Amino acid sequence: MSTLASKDVGVIITAIGTPEFPARLIAALKAMTAFDHAVMFAFRGDERPIDLYDDFPASKRRIFVTAYQEGPYLLDPFFLASARHIEPGLYRLRDLAPDRFYQSEYFRSYYVQTGLSEEICYFVPLAGGLMAVISLMRTVQRPAFSAREFRDLSAVGPIVRAAAQRHWMDLHRRHSPPGSNDGELSSVQSHIEHAYRTFGRNVLTPREREVVEYVLKGHSSDAIGKILDISPGTVRIHRKNIYSKLAINSQGDLFSLFIHALASKAEAP
Repeated sequence: MSTLASKDVGVIITAIGTPEFPARLIAALKAMTAFDHAVMFAFRGDERPIDLYDDFPASKRRIFVTAYQEGPYLLDPFFLASARHIEPGLYRLRDLAPDRFYQSEYFRSYYVQTGLSEEICYFVPLAGGLMAVISLMRTVQRPAFSAREFRDLSAVGPIVRAAAQRHWMDLHRRHSPPGSNDGELSSVQSHIEHAYRTFGRNVLTPREREVVEYVLKGHSSDAIGKILDISPGTVRIHRKNIYSKLAINSQGDLFSLFIHALASKAEAP
């Protein structure tokens, strides 16, 4: 069994409260198990994710951080799990993803650009309703994390959680929630919070907007039917009507339209 060495635990503890903490934590985890990249976000409700740390080169940071924060995060299984107040711990992306995630337009239009073979994530609840997510990533040059590697990383989860909670114990005070005096930030967050409820509202019915939400998140017609308590056939009829009303022909068009709508709302005065 691979675990954190005593010296690495000491390094992590010493770094708490300093700018070096995230990098020291990732270095300690890499000493246990190899991975290529790491990123740390903090989520709260539907707010724009807070970028706590990442080790990407500039070209990859544009995809993993900048583009992600512009809207695709709303379809990220890790973000959606955070919104459901998932139990703290380590999770594989594939264990949290909807049944058709790997056929979803989010995966094909955005996630595939990351070039990852697997992503696993620690969920760490913080004060003020925040959830820190610490993602460890392997590119396609490496295999997915083995069952043993996952067990070993999961076993040190309590250390990761305790250290992260101590380091970011006042993060909620430094990042104001929607409705604060920061009008510009609140306006952007308000647009994002209501993205699903307002998308296509001039032409789509409330039920159709619900179907759009679950289609974009990667659910199949069968799964959407179970969630909304309607038949899969009815879901397919809704999808046909949605495409007709929005003058589009595919799920790819729907994804592009949704992201464009998000960008337009964020840029609006």
